[in-house]
Amino acid sequence: MGIADVAVANRNTTDTGTTLTAAKLTEPSKVRVPIPEQLTERFLEIRATQNKEVVAVIEILSPKNKRSKEGRAAYESKRQKILASATNLVEIDLLRQGESMPIFGATAADYSILVSRSYNRPDADLYTFNLKNPIPVFPVPLREGESEPIVDLQRLLNQVYERARFDLAIDYTQPLKILRSPEEEAWMREILQRI
Repeated sequence: MGIADVAVANRNTTDTGTTLTAAKLTEPSKVRVPIPEQLTERFLEIRATQNKEVVAVIEILSPKNKRSKEGRAAYESKRQKILASATNLVEIDLLRQGESMPIFGATAADYSILVSRSYNRPDADLYTFNLKNPIPVFPVPLREGESEPIVDLQRLLNQVYERARFDLAIDYTQPLKILRSPEEEAWMREILQRI
């Protein structure tokens, strides 16, 4: 048990000749304190309805997964646990910057979707594409022998873009921070002129 540094007590005094005056407060300056950045990493788990077993995990890589030392180490640890389990993994990498996750035999591409079926490991399917290509459709593996739903991510993104009216909210005249080849730069100018 500690000893208090300061004690505040409520006293009733009957001595009317004593007056208490408050010391004049100094005006403080307004400052800001650092608040720890709270970042929520999102992923999707597909579970069996009977026993709630995780059948597949869908991960969309974030900049923290690919660039941050701690974030990358945490994701690689999670990824290894999934790859060592009976859980299927779909890993979507839509980021050009940062180091790609380890995949043996991968060809160079800007973006990729890894579909790793637990019952086929270490073999997996890798869908690669570049800026000019639409995002390929891909299956989401379930249990062995079960039919796999197909995801058309490009169509979903297009629908979100149109419904949210991002064409009105995004200023396409601003320069991008991503390095592009001269060929990509010309292709993008051509696309933007059509809009």
